[in-house]
Amino acid sequence: MNYFAHPQALCESKTVGDRTRIWAFAHVLPGARIGDDCNICDHVFIENDVVVGDRVTVKCGVQLWDGLRLEDDVFVGPNATFTNDAFPRSKQWPNSFPATTVREGASIGANATILPGVTIGQRCMIGAGAVVTRDVPPHAIVVGNPARITGYVEADLPDTAPPAPSGELLTESRVPRTRLVRLTRADDLRGSLVAGNFSGDLPFVPQRFFTVFDVPSTYVRGSHAHIACEQLLVCLKGSVRAVVDDGQVRQEFVLDRPDLGLYIGPQIWGTQYAYTPDAVLLVLASHPYDPADYIRDPEAFFGRTRGESPVPSS
Repeated sequence: MNYFAHPQALCESKTVGDRTRIWAFAHVLPGARIGDDCNICDHVFIENDVVVGDRVTVKCGVQLWDGLRLEDDVFVGPNATFTNDAFPRSKQWPNSFPATTVREGASIGANATILPGVTIGQRCMIGAGAVVTRDVPPHAIVVGNPARITGYVEADLPDTAPPAPSGELLTESRVPRTRLVRLTRADDLRGSLVAGNFSGDLPFVPQRFFTVFDVPSTYVRGSHAHIACEQLLVCLKGSVRAVVDDGQVRQEFVLDRPDLGLYIGPQIWGTQYAYTPDAVLLVLASHPYDPADYIRDPEAFFGRTRGESPVPSS
């Protein structure tokens, strides 16, 4: 036995990793699997169908129920609550428990509640007391009841473009294959106009467009990458926050005027959130719609080896 169990702990599992510490009044059932270098604090209960990865911290007063998977380097704050039955009744058990997964490096704040069947993405930050009712995308910061996205970890503070002559390409962002584009704008007593030539003023010749509007502020749009398609995002009215991520560098922008576009190249994960109630987002695309061009699985995109292309093999 290469792990430590406090004399007042009850550890019935034979699958506990090296250097893991299980403290007083914790109870681990026989079927549970716990990795290396974990810290299981006082008054933690771990049921049978539970898998805990390496270097996981579970603070006091937490119960890990059947169906839960905690990947490596997860932090679970004190009294956080996981659930595994959406419609519980006394002495009535479902045929199977939905799988709830907390991806690598995510942190769950004190007293947060996680509903059954939810996936919490890589390196998410769940705020104290949040009630998580749906999947959380990688790197998101969520707070409130129901939990909503308020930002992204390791993203710079939102950037807005400095003044620049009409049509000039602004300084390239810190994320490869992305940049801000200034469009021609004219203002006079009759109103305002924004214009651009498809050939010359834009980074590509569009083959398709769509608009996004009437988005509740708690909802997130995008959350995917493209294999080949390029896009230009322009917020015609209101404001939207846009996050771009190549798997190594992440940056956030505020799109809040119609003469500013955000170019997103291929193989860049794009997410838009924090729409104002009046926001209208125009998206110009370099290719016609093709569902095969989408990369929608965040684990496949962010979990790949650094430097490896996310393009599926043919």
